[in-house]
Amino acid sequence: MELGIYTFGELTADPLSGDTISPQERLRALIEEMELADQVGLDVFGVGEHHRPDYMVSAPAVVLAAGAERTRRIRLTSAVSVLSSDDPVRVFQDFATLDLLSGGRAEIMAGRGSFIESFPLFGYHLKDYDELFAEKLELLLRVQDQVLLSWPGSRHRPPIEGRGVYPRPMQEPLPVWVAVGGTPESAVRTGFLGLPMALAIIGGQPERFAPFAELFRRAAREAGHDPVPPMSINSHGFIAEDSQEAADIAYPAIKAQMDRIGRERGWPPMSREQYEAARAIRGANFVGSPAEIVEKILFQYEIFHHERFLIQFTVGTLPHDKVMRSIELFGTQVAPLVRKAVARATATTSETASPRTT
Repeated sequence: MELGIYTFGELTADPLSGDTISPQERLRALIEEMELADQVGLDVFGVGEHHRPDYMVSAPAVVLAAGAERTRRIRLTSAVSVLSSDDPVRVFQDFATLDLLSGGRAEIMAGRGSFIESFPLFGYHLKDYDELFAEKLELLLRVQDQVLLSWPGSRHRPPIEGRGVYPRPMQEPLPVWVAVGGTPESAVRTGFLGLPMALAIIGGQPERFAPFAELFRRAAREAGHDPVPPMSINSHGFIAEDSQEAADIAYPAIKAQMDRIGRERGWPPMSREQYEAARAIRGANFVGSPAEIVEKILFQYEIFHHERFLIQFTVGTLPHDKVMRSIELFGTQVAPLVRKAVARATATTSETASPRTT
């Protein structure tokens, strides 16, 4: 299993002190987080796109390119690129450039995004939300396959007739994942296209999302994709040496951020009881000691048999040193045990499925 981290570069006041660091400080801290994740042996680092004052990153490829110069091995992905309100040709060029700079470590994670600010900002209508994503994903995949791009045009984009798209990436093809939230149709479409799926689970019981994994894999098999593309689970969390310490550090920041979003969307404020339930074994959040995080990842692996797990530590503003320690624990204490357990389970499954010879 690949294990990694994603972030949106949160830029909010510290919930305890009320202080807010500068945008420059937050970006520098983000690059340090990326560098440490690489050093402790994690597999993936993702940076998401937002267009709001409480998030620092609106151009993931630029931030990831800075991180590429400070890392050597870790894969660098958007998490997500808001494809619905962007130009797929330009997205491809940005990440092809990142791929060249990083020595073949770039990925695109395409999604609709969880906020709507980018639509009016770039001149799109929310009523076209689904249509925009479907058309732009189709164009992105065509750019992925064609150096000389031909596109018949659509309601949102004029035709492109044999135009070259450069530079080309080191990886052929440049990996494209699709981020899926709560719609079964998105899981089916992703599987039908033969693309890897990143499933966000940030609330509720994980078992409720098992049908999404089945729909995705069934659609991929029925479309003739062999092997079935990989799947990622993306969730919130935080790690400290002690379970109570992890809970106490993370709670004020998570509550402040989720309550802020809740005021926009009509959610009630988060209670401590809800928070504690979410970090229990059958909850959505991965907040606790290294041993608890290992147990919870493996619990969900039994449900989903996913190939990748990404965790967001900075749900709201946390002290930088605490985030760095969380990354260190994830890479040095959690990841080795998870990889060993998953490898053992995979070997046992393969042995059981293979006919024995004498």
